[in-house]
Amino acid sequence: MYKVFVNDIPIILSTEKDMGEKYTSIPLKEIKFKRIIKKISQGKLLYVNLYHLKEEKLLKHLFRKLPVVTAGGGMVLNPQNEVLFIFRNGRWDLPKGKIEKTESIEEGAIREVEEETGVKNLKITKFLQKTYHVFQRKGRFKLKVTYWYEMTTDYSGELVPEQKEGIEKVKWKNSEKVQKALKKSYANIKLLFPEEILPVHSKDGIP
Repeated sequence: MYKVFVNDIPIILSTEKDMGEKYTSIPLKEIKFKRIIKKISQGKLLYVNLYHLKEEKLLKHLFRKLPVVTAGGGMVLNPQNEVLFIFRNGRWDLPKGKIEKTESIEEGAIREVEEETGVKNLKITKFLQKTYHVFQRKGRFKLKVTYWYEMTTDYSGELVPEQKEGIEKVKWKNSEKVQKALKKSYANIKLLFPEEILPVHSKDGIP
């Protein structure tokens, strides 16, 4: 099963035809994706299940429906076990960005974190997961697939928000402040954190 977010509403991709009464279930092969996205954006649909009997076909069909943008990002920890956050468009987020053709996903993730925050000496410690969300550019819907990595750094210098990318603030946050930040974050970002620190009303991914 996969979750593809439109704003903070998850579209479920699954092998299950019946996900319960509240879900609208549609065969993935038959879906008119732009129509579904518009209905979700207008608040006319909240629970959508797109299904295919073969799990290995779920993403293949999705990638045929929308142009794919590959991105990389980091959950960065310092020696105090604080997490690095950026503030943009009125929400707390984790640093990430588009991968260039000349670099690996790991290299791109580190570069994007450095550019967006000013933090140096980054080391990837492990891969976390991929997240999927739909966005719109120049009137076209696209699917962003973000590869997230846990990173560490001993950097203690100035944090520099990349203003040309609309980043207003960069902050280290301890566990208490992380909980507060996640109340004003994105559903796909919450997927990266242990469930025990998530705001209770956000655990199902639907506001």
